Amino acid sequence: MAISPEQETNWIQAARSGDLEAFNRLVLAHQDRVYSLAYRIMGEPAAAADAAQDAFINAWRRLETYRGGAFQSWLLRITANTCYDALRYSKRRPATGIEDLPGAETDDGPVLVADDLTPEQSLQQRELAQAIQQCINALQPDQRLVLVMCDVQEMSYQEVAETSGANLGTVKSRLSRARAAVRQCLGAVEELLPGGWRQREKS
Repeated sequence: MAISPEQETNWIQAARSGDLEAFNRLVLAHQDRVYSLAYRIMGEPAAAADAAQDAFINAWRRLETYRGGAFQSWLLRITANTCYDALRYSKRRPATGIEDLPGAETDDGPVLVADDLTPEQSLQQRELAQAIQQCINALQPDQRLVLVMCDVQEMSYQEVAETSGANLGTVKSRLSRARAAVRQCLGAVEELLPGGWRQREKS
């Protein structure tokens, strides 16, 4: 849902005054990005939906802390923190098996494959997507947040720093460690990786 900066500013001001309908308009405008971030971090649709809902509830309760600037960045920071809290809680619960993981290429369920792929290629693509998501899920929560925001959401280091509340050096360090961990993890399923990727990683 595209909105103009003027609309967003008016809705924010109204919401800060207690207008729930104005806040609901903000939710509609930003829900796709919030859910997308939550899904990539949580790795499971139901958990992502819960985290996104909790993030909007937290945003409503904390509107007085918004001091201007990019509202979306402020909202995504709350989403990231909400997911981080959920991840820390989930560490005390049994891990999800790979067969229960969604594909890594969609925001709402299993990966969709191209029509021109053979059944064998389709299966390989699904297995690779599951392997990638499993490797992401195995990261420490702070590393997972940075990897998802940088490499999946394609946010800049500065945006990630603002969203996560970490400084640039910390963001780069966490990202480097996360990428290395994912590369190492994917080594166990090297046969699923594209040939060009394997060659680059070996060089």
